[in-house]
Amino acid sequence: MTGHVRFWRWYRTIPILLMLLVAGLTFGQITLPGSLVRRYLLPIEYKDEILDSSARHGVDPLLVCSIIRCESGWDTHVTSDAGAVGLMQIMPSTSGELAEYGLVDAGVYDPANLEDPATNIEYGCAYLQQLSSVLGSTDEVIAAYNAGPGSVEEWLSSGGDITDAIKFPETALYLMRVNESYKRYAQFYTETLSER
Repeated sequence: MTGHVRFWRWYRTIPILLMLLVAGLTFGQITLPGSLVRRYLLPIEYKDEILDSSARHGVDPLLVCSIIRCESGWDTHVTSDAGAVGLMQIMPSTSGELAEYGLVDAGVYDPANLEDPATNIEYGCAYLQQLSSVLGSTDEVIAAYNAGPGSVEEWLSSGGDITDAIKFPETALYLMRVNESYKRYAQFYTETLSER
């Protein structure tokens, strides 16, 4: 019986420890010098590629950085269980469609080479542009990036705001994470990805 009680005491402390860790990290972001936050908590890699592709497709480079941070943590070689590849976790079928529609020049950016940072960022920005052209808000675009535009359109058909309409907990959490990353990036970087 004593082991059982100890287990439940320990089990209840895990959420408390997690909350303390998150609070510590949040406090650390507030109190750490900006250079340390940018270097360790909010890095930006492939700045030129992000600026070029985001300008070409008319998307916010800070949003691109936020999505990369949440999708791959800046790991060019990560592949999801569903088959999404690279920095922005692009599905090979999506890159093929974007090239087929002429939204990306497949002669310059091979849709099969999604581990290449410039190629992945180009397809990710083109996809964000495509989503922006059919959806009404940045939150809707972010949700569609995670769950697909069909899911978002279905959720919106019942009316209301996307944040209230999301049916997938994973997408609700994703929207929150990307928006939080965006706030942090905007706090430490300009729209040209220069340090503030």
